[in-house]
Amino acid sequence: MKSMFTDNPTEVASSVAPEDLRCGDYVAVLSVVHEYPSFFWCGDSGLSPREEPVRLQFTEDDGTPLKIKAICLPFVFVKDANGKHRTLDIRLCRLARLSTDYAQKVWKTLRKTRRAEGASGTEEA
Repeated sequence: MKSMFTDNPTEVASSVAPEDLRCGDYVAVLSVVHEYPSFFWCGDSGLSPREEPVRLQFTEDDGTPLKIKAICLPFVFVKDANGKHRTLDIRLCRLARLSTDYAQKVWKTLRKTRRAEGASGTEEA
């Protein structure tokens, strides 16, 4: 079985600053910051003031390509390969710019997989 990825050189996604984002760019979420009230931490007021949120950064593990449709900083409106849209708040997430070649190959593969799942009726809930 021939792989469609064997002839391509390795590419590196690079973190991108908010002001460098452009409509049409392909990006992936590298990490997301979640904020929680400090009183969630066992009431230990020694860790942080009660009125200050606790910020935890989580690394994203899927790296799904997203295409930027519109930008109004700090918000970025994106679309995924399945046609779903969402808004990202870039104050709370770090983005990496993906190469167009890589992102388009992944999109094409994800769309084929999605169509095959939908046609066969084996899609999981």
